[in-house]
Amino acid sequence: MRSAVGKYVVLPSEEALTALTLWVAATHIQTALQYAPRLAVVSPTKGCGKSRVLDVVHETAHQPMITVNTSPAVIYRVIGKNPPTLLVDEADTIFGPKAGDKEDLRGLLNAGHQRNRPAWRISGPEHKPTPYPTFAMAALAGIGDLPDTIMDRAVVLRMQKRKTGEKVASFRLRYSVPELNALRDKLTAWLGPLRGQASRMVPPMPVEDRAADTWEPLVIIADLAGGRWPARARAACVAMTRHEAAQDEQSSLKTRLLRDIHRIFEANDNPEALSTQDLVAALVQDADAPWAEYGTKGLNAYHLGNLLRDFNISSANYRFEKGRQAKAYMRNRFVDARARNCPDLVEAATEPKQQAAPARPVQGKPPAAPAGSLPVGPPGGPAGPPRRL
Repeated sequence: MRSAVGKYVVLPSEEALTALTLWVAATHIQTALQYAPRLAVVSPTKGCGKSRVLDVVHETAHQPMITVNTSPAVIYRVIGKNPPTLLVDEADTIFGPKAGDKEDLRGLLNAGHQRNRPAWRISGPEHKPTPYPTFAMAALAGIGDLPDTIMDRAVVLRMQKRKTGEKVASFRLRYSVPELNALRDKLTAWLGPLRGQASRMVPPMPVEDRAADTWEPLVIIADLAGGRWPARARAACVAMTRHEAAQDEQSSLKTRLLRDIHRIFEANDNPEALSTQDLVAALVQDADAPWAEYGTKGLNAYHLGNLLRDFNISSANYRFEKGRQAKAYMRNRFVDARARNCPDLVEAATEPKQQAAPARPVQGKPPAAPAGSLPVGPPGGPAGPPRRL
């Protein structure tokens, strides 16, 4: 099966090839599983092999149901005790920015990741509340990332265009389909008698939480196969979940904002505060950041406040040198958010740079404040006697 998949498609890594092989095999025992991982086949542009992946899956998975568009009502009616494997091509047309409201479909796909999460609907002439099962394995292919809640429940294949020299076999119905169908039948014959054993397995997982739920069916298949497969599966699990964690961090707008603000504070020698106006200007001026195109006219103070609100960070009145007061963001308000969301940004790096030690106060008056910090005396007050050297 692994060789056949690699024959027809070029996947981004050996781990991705292993994952796709195990995912297809897991569809044949989904009635014994507690989780139904999604397979997200995404790419930045067309022509990267997404549809070919679905072609291969269609001929090897359990009872495939392929569509380029569908509705929740259809899926509710086809999922039963022995659900099909849902295959959705061009998923970006369903969930893309011009697709309209698809929350029902997204909710169905999210709920179907775990067993015993039915969708309740009113049905029949008596308007009787009726539970519809949602549990079914699903593969979705599209340009760009799918909604976060689906990606979080998926084994993600990030496809790219083939490089010069990367060759694949032509996919022809007359000989490719019989070859792949024969592999499908072998998977069915091998795994059918093992459903009971699979339902009792609780394999040790190298990851936790949602990632462990998603990858457990693939690791179960690997443990049933034995040999090199258990190690292969767990290595693929670790590598691909780490890659997605990095992708999430880089693509998360709010995490990106924390990182950019951290950089701006560092570029200004880590002052105690930066005015909202200066912070917004610095963010917008970064040509590599998304802030100049945020909203309709670029990031503004209102947008910044909204983005930071979830981190419990807000601006406050602050007095700068020469008595100037303005709305500003305090550097220490970002400490907790960075520790939780950007743990690689060591807080020690955000401490103010050491400055020359000020002279001792003379006649009880403090030394003049360094530029950019909070003045000690009242604005416009006496400067005090000169320092003794």
